[in-house]
Amino acid sequence: MKKLNIIIIIVSDTRTTTTDKSGKLLKQYITESGHNISNIIIVPDDIYLIRHNISQYLVDDEVDAIITSGGTGITGRDGTPEAVKVLLDKEIEGFGELFRAISYQKIKTSCLQSRALAGVANSKFIFVLPGSVDACSTAWKEIIQYQLNSNTKPCNLVMLMPRLKE
Repeated sequence: MKKLNIIIIIVSDTRTTTTDKSGKLLKQYITESGHNISNIIIVPDDIYLIRHNISQYLVDDEVDAIITSGGTGITGRDGTPEAVKVLLDKEIEGFGELFRAISYQKIKTSCLQSRALAGVANSKFIFVLPGSVDACSTAWKEIIQYQLNSNTKPCNLVMLMPRLKE
């Protein structure tokens, strides 16, 4: 399996490195899957700070993927999808659709409020997840771990990485 270098960005006005559970869970899942965590940061719910921090990693040749958690709701300062969409070269629409379909089995129509998304920017994969522990667990265990595993057949996102710059 190809080991990837992954950045975790927690988007929150209230979480700290001590209180953030979702980032810790993602770190655990990612390292158990054999990938490397290049960095974990917490960024306030501000679309310009989110874009700024993601953009720094988009130009880093050592980074393969970025996973954000938080800021995907529909209230006041929730703006992670808006911050990320303008950075994407291509959106992977099926990710959000699949995430909501899987979430529906657990939380029924409350999945409507999820604005999870994924895409590609500068040949790097970006996954935008809700901030809850359950949402991060669902996204990783049901979707992302398979798509970031070069051994997943018949296809996975890792196998596309060499062709992303075409």
